[in-house]
Amino acid sequence: MNSVLSDRINQLQTSQTLAMAALARELKAQGKDIISLSLGEPDFNTPDFIKEAAKKAIDDNYSTYTPVDGYLELKEAICRKFKRDNQLHYTPSQIVVSTGAKQSLYNIAQVMLNEGDEVILPAPYWVSYYEIIKLSGGTPVVVPTSVETDFKITPEQLQQAITPKTKMIWYSSPCNPSGSVYSREELEALSKVILQHPNVYMVADEIYEHINFSGTFCSIGSIDGMFDRTITVNGVAKAFAMTGWRIGYIGAPEFIAKACTKIQGQVTSGANSIAQRATIAAVDAPPDVLNNMVQAFKNRRDLVVGLVKDIPGFKLNVPEGAFYVFPDVSNYFGKTLKGKFINDANDFSMFLLSEANVATVTGDAFGNPNCIRFSYATSEDLLIEALKRIKEAVS
Repeated sequence: MNSVLSDRINQLQTSQTLAMAALARELKAQGKDIISLSLGEPDFNTPDFIKEAAKKAIDDNYSTYTPVDGYLELKEAICRKFKRDNQLHYTPSQIVVSTGAKQSLYNIAQVMLNEGDEVILPAPYWVSYYEIIKLSGGTPVVVPTSVETDFKITPEQLQQAITPKTKMIWYSSPCNPSGSVYSREELEALSKVILQHPNVYMVADEIYEHINFSGTFCSIGSIDGMFDRTITVNGVAKAFAMTGWRIGYIGAPEFIAKACTKIQGQVTSGANSIAQRATIAAVDAPPDVLNNMVQAFKNRRDLVVGLVKDIPGFKLNVPEGAFYVFPDVSNYFGKTLKGKFINDANDFSMFLLSEANVATVTGDAFGNPNCIRFSYATSEDLLIEALKRIKEAVS
């Protein structure tokens, strides 16, 4: 039946993070004791003050269509947040609120890319970047990194990757999947390269901004010369444990924001009314309301890093943010484990699912075929048990 479907959908890859999560659920339903570390979803509840704002919005009858680009009150609150946290001075006309940061990214690709335009992706990259760019007619240009370089690209690599067809660079910091955080000095060095190319724009995915153990955070748009060349993407899903509320947003040059509003008006229109009113409370809250959750993630990071170091053949950087580890497992490629030959990270991830009952995601999904990703956004007891199972499976 694929001949009935469009070439567009036939060429689109399924999200491997969602596919592995679905497989883990299916195996659980069959009675298998699966520990799923595949999805990046905080295991905390949405803070009560945000839920109260949502309840008030229902009582206040916020039940009609919302403006395509978001309530003005929310866009004003986002501007305050950008100024307070990121030293970015946006106006409401430069803000577009969408149904999750994923839609924000899709909007950007749709309004910026023509057929054959190149988008540089430092690898590892978030799983959906590659397919969104392809779906929008762009050509992803992958720049590889490794655990030895903390999964960060250098200015020299960036310079070599830029061609006359380069339109954008997409990156996340803290990074999903590696947890790496670019320092201000590193971003300043990359900015010097970008500013030599007046037609190249930076898409900065800052969704994990507050889940950050490095002690510092820098928005590349705050660096001299970069504000008008940067589209900043953020949202409330990760930091505020609001994954199901589906609110993301961008700050961008006004002509890009207007273009994103234009396409959104034909595709989804405005985001959910109650979720938007709740998000006003979230972005207006001082970041220190998140301290307990961030500390819990840091404790888990430390626990997981220590346990992974005890597993033979795993190479790991120390992630400074988000809630993932991304170990290099290439030591096992070409070997046979419990009668199963391991060709690559796909095989290794499936081996862990079948032999250890632990669901992870292959690094192939993130542009790094030597690694696997697993999330530590779950309880310490489950993490200890999962790493124990993995260690036993490969020993």
